[in-house]
Amino acid sequence: MGSVRRLYVEKKKEFAVEAEKLAAEIKNYLGLTNVSDVRVVVRYDVENISDDTFERAINGVFSEPPVDNYYKDKLEVADNDFVISVEYLPGQFDQRADSAEQCIALLGDSDAIVKCASTYVISGNLTDEDKNKIKNILVNPIDQRVAEENVPATLEMTYATPGDVEVLEGFIGLNRTQLEEKYNELSLAMTFADFKLIQGYFLTKERRDPSITEIRVLDTYWSDHCRHTTFATELKKIIVNVGYYKSAIERILREYTRDHNKISGEKKGKYVSLMDMATLAAKKQIAEGDLTDQEKTDEINACSIIAPIMVDGVEEEWLINFKNETHNHPTEIEPFGGAATCLGGAIRDPLSGRTYVYQAMRITGAADPRTSIDDTLNGKLPQRKIVTEAAHGYSSYGNQIGLATGLVKEIYHPNFVAKHMELGAVLGAAKRENVMRETSDPGNIIVLLGGRTGRDGIGGATGSSKAHTNDSIDECGAEVQKGNAPTERKIQRLFRRPEVTKLIRKCNDFGAGGVSVAVGELADGLLIDLDKVTKKYEGLDGTELAISESQERMAVVLDKNDVDTFLSYASEENLEATPIAEVTKEKRLVMKWRDKVIVDISREFLDTNGAHQKTTATINSPSEPLTYGEGFVAPEVTSFKDQWLKTVSDLNNCSQRGLVERFDSSIGAGTVTMPYGGKNMATEMQSMISKVPVLHGTTDAITYMSYGYDPYLSSWSPLHGSIYAILESLSKIVANGADYRKAHLSLQEYFGKMTDDPERWGLPTAALLGAYSVQNGLKVAAIGGKDSMSGTFEDIDVPPTLCSFAVAVGKEDEVVTPELKQAGNLLVKLYIKKDDYDLPVYERVALLYHDIYRMMLNGTIVSAYVADRQGISAAISKMAFGSGLGVELNDDVSYANLFAPSYADFVVEIPADREKEFYRIGNNDRVILGRVIEEPVIKYKDETLTLDEVKAAWEGTLEDIYPTKSKMEVSENIEAPDYSEKDIYICKNKVAKPRVFIPVFPGTNCEYDTARAFELAGAETDIRVFKNLTAEDIKGSVEAFTEGINNAQIVMFPGGFSAGDEPEGSAKFFATAFRNEKMSEAVNKLLNECDGLALGICNGFQALIKLGLVPNGKITGQDVNAPTLTFNTIDRHIAKHVYTRVVSNKSPWLAGADLGGVYAQPVSHGEGRFYASVEVAKELFANGQVATRYCDADGNISMDEAININGSVAAIEGITSKDGRVFGKMAHPERIGKSVAVNIAGNQDMKIFESGVKYFK
Repeated sequence: MGSVRRLYVEKKKEFAVEAEKLAAEIKNYLGLTNVSDVRVVVRYDVENISDDTFERAINGVFSEPPVDNYYKDKLEVADNDFVISVEYLPGQFDQRADSAEQCIALLGDSDAIVKCASTYVISGNLTDEDKNKIKNILVNPIDQRVAEENVPATLEMTYATPGDVEVLEGFIGLNRTQLEEKYNELSLAMTFADFKLIQGYFLTKERRDPSITEIRVLDTYWSDHCRHTTFATELKKIIVNVGYYKSAIERILREYTRDHNKISGEKKGKYVSLMDMATLAAKKQIAEGDLTDQEKTDEINACSIIAPIMVDGVEEEWLINFKNETHNHPTEIEPFGGAATCLGGAIRDPLSGRTYVYQAMRITGAADPRTSIDDTLNGKLPQRKIVTEAAHGYSSYGNQIGLATGLVKEIYHPNFVAKHMELGAVLGAAKRENVMRETSDPGNIIVLLGGRTGRDGIGGATGSSKAHTNDSIDECGAEVQKGNAPTERKIQRLFRRPEVTKLIRKCNDFGAGGVSVAVGELADGLLIDLDKVTKKYEGLDGTELAISESQERMAVVLDKNDVDTFLSYASEENLEATPIAEVTKEKRLVMKWRDKVIVDISREFLDTNGAHQKTTATINSPSEPLTYGEGFVAPEVTSFKDQWLKTVSDLNNCSQRGLVERFDSSIGAGTVTMPYGGKNMATEMQSMISKVPVLHGTTDAITYMSYGYDPYLSSWSPLHGSIYAILESLSKIVANGADYRKAHLSLQEYFGKMTDDPERWGLPTAALLGAYSVQNGLKVAAIGGKDSMSGTFEDIDVPPTLCSFAVAVGKEDEVVTPELKQAGNLLVKLYIKKDDYDLPVYERVALLYHDIYRMMLNGTIVSAYVADRQGISAAISKMAFGSGLGVELNDDVSYANLFAPSYADFVVEIPADREKEFYRIGNNDRVILGRVIEEPVIKYKDETLTLDEVKAAWEGTLEDIYPTKSKMEVSENIEAPDYSEKDIYICKNKVAKPRVFIPVFPGTNCEYDTARAFELAGAETDIRVFKNLTAEDIKGSVEAFTEGINNAQIVMFPGGFSAGDEPEGSAKFFATAFRNEKMSEAVNKLLNECDGLALGICNGFQALIKLGLVPNGKITGQDVNAPTLTFNTIDRHIAKHVYTRVVSNKSPWLAGADLGGVYAQPVSHGEGRFYASVEVAKELFANGQVATRYCDADGNISMDEAININGSVAAIEGITSKDGRVFGKMAHPERIGKSVAVNIAGNQDMKIFESGVKYFK
């Protein structure tokens, strides 16, 4: 049991998509054309596993017979091959190894240890320089290292027992020079003034030397990330330098100063600061009665508004939460982990407020990712690597946790080379009566819920608060947290239960600062026992336990009488929960470790947030813009065609479909508008719209969310940039039917590191004054936000950034989608009226927004799109792509109207029979552009552009970075007629209301959607969570699952990412569990003796096929000839809508569908490529077991990758058992509903769930 076994697993050549992708990158990106072959092999080292378990795990856990080859102990390579193995640094979370251990525990060896590495074998005539280039793209030293090739003697980690926490002896007696030396030695994020303040506190108040833990806790607690110290700095003087816009800026400054004096007056701490500028507009609107729906609470988890919504015809009060989060620094140095935990952190904020997070948005900023690797700055990762791995990280986390990502946009500007911008914004909702807002009282207990604590993330809060240099990058590895999405999904499930949330008095998520902040913020007086904090491994000292930012954790305040009940609920959801602290009367933060007090600080001192900082801000007013790219100047146009194509192919206008499709946009069955719509699924949405996630019942309530930001305008004038960022975010939701009067804002500020230079302080000051102006002008308030003030690398700053997020609640019948609707309709530009200083005339803007809202309600406007810095040509093109309709522009439309900057302006479509109504209602801020035509062209005077050539230009720019097509050969099609079965299997055991068993494993995320679909169809559902924290949990879960299957008529295998779809393959945990003898016997009995049914969707289909339930109708496992599902040929996740054709009526599941019928349904998978040999595939067709195939909108089967999206053999999307009672498919029929995917054409309902229920009646 103790010896280490090594196993290498490699995809067979026809499935080696990762190796092919890497080979292309080495040859094309690195320019190493002498590489002849690339192999990617997964290496497993395993210990504490029996011979029998190891052999069983080889096929099913570590490898899959149809697609993998495996090699025990040794990997055969040629003598001159370059072989390099890469592994995570010790202490970093490895989801592959963790999932493998969980799977092996299901087989009986719960003490098994697994370590993983990726082994790369590169063949060719390579120099040492070539090898080093390859190594640099394979290994990110921040969280990875080159692994040793020899098999270790043991995988058991030995951890040195940490010494006692150091006390800084003599600290309070240090003179200034000595104190400065100590300050520099400790490499703190706080200022020296803060450090000196600490010395004075311990000298005069505590009269003792501090521990190093106290210093680190204060450094974390007072960090800019946690306490917004830059934003809290007092601006003693604001100067506006001479320039064209000086008087306009001073007018806004006077307006702010007047309101500040009126609202804040001489209140303590209410001095002029960036924070005051960011929050004053909301305070003013509350005082004046204009902001009445913001939730009033001491908990600051997220922006929170109270919205009355109708549920089953009854009005209920709901909380709508929204939050934006950044992870710029972590994503810059470790893109996958940084971006993943950006979303994880964004989710946890409203989740800690006990709202269910249901939709996300991702906005990023980068330099040109097409830049040659040779031009990468020293000490930096290549832009290409940052953007692609960050996209993978964010999408992986969101897809696993089951969060619909409704809008994804990457913004490009050269100065983002200083530091990547990674923004995540989310929406959450909960019935208000289920959320308690109470105080933390002495005697209350604080429970640590969720993940365990390790060294990952230590120093994250302070690291993200610093500027960085080439040298400091090498020291940041521990600062990046590692996400564990399946654990956060469990917390989501727990907090969606009203019986749980009603026990919670207060809650805080573990983000920056770990225990010291997450628990430290919950009460004025606390006694925290660090020995009770659960650990990932031994060897952590008291300081590390206090400030580790390990993810997926919550601190929950409970009445002591409710603790046991809460712990039992947590156990039901397979979550660890441990009491670690008690609220005390004395207002001090006290932490104990090894029964010794290592932190003992007064709340009064903690809450000073450090030394009071003061500075001066100098705003530089820009001169009048002189060249295109500055402000509002139009480009010089010599050719209509060339300028149109140049505009649509511009890096900030071009298609990002290959990026967007990595993110699941349909999970939750509530996404109203998919990212791309129209019959061609090609009109890009500018906002995301979702139904409010009512778990039981129906509602017509929806939420809108969008963003606004232009780095070029903001670089020219931060004031104008922020104003039009807010207007852009509002215009985008107005363009989809929102009433701007119901909108709320959240702002994201991102600037270079502030210094003593007043002009640097002038940048955010100008931006926030601009934002203040808009909020006052339109009576729309920013009720939250996030600042990140460390966007500096060496002497490069990120572009001044104030990104606005706009949110509104509305009704589903108000939604307007942007694709062109009908030939003959009028196209009009509605523009933002500006004054002499290029500032909006807010009265006219308000009127314009209200007119658009009214005209959309009465059908006078049927589509709309918001223009940008490069004019309206891209807007018109994108409106046309989805429907395939063309546009004929009027001859009198000027180049300026087409191509001049048009920030937040609209292009709207007016039905021909509503033109008079439009002219009667609409204001005069408009230009008539032309008409919609049937012919798919753009016509202007005597020039014509086909939509195909415009679309080709739009799609080509980023194809190499975010591909939409793979390089792999297309598999051959199999011509087969539709299969018509007359004798469809009839159930002999009738049931009035069939019961559906739905298992939930770590990583399952579709259980709510499938349960709802079955319940609407008339079934009863039984959802059970598989618990595997201990061997006893596994034994109990097997018994519970066996009972659940025995009591059911249907087994539903829902979608998700079983244990993160690791180790290296989908649904392995799922399938391993169901191979248990008791559970396997129960499933076979249900099918073979009880006339039962089984259905598997996506991850559930993957489980069915690995178990052999399809095509065999019973649990048999797989052999090398079995059909299977494997990685998409494009080697990435694909999320979009597809058309599928029903080609067999043999299955009872398809009794309600039409044979030959075409259905539009969403897919979301990374391993959906159906593979079988030609002989096996033909046999499946002959038996009528091929149920559904990918096709175009007209039902034509095609192997084209745009249609057969994952490269499946014969475009097979779903198959059944021989009698049709077991059905597996990749597309998601449960993700449909009223007002869902309204911009997708075609029939979406296959009646699968109704057919399954009807089968028993």
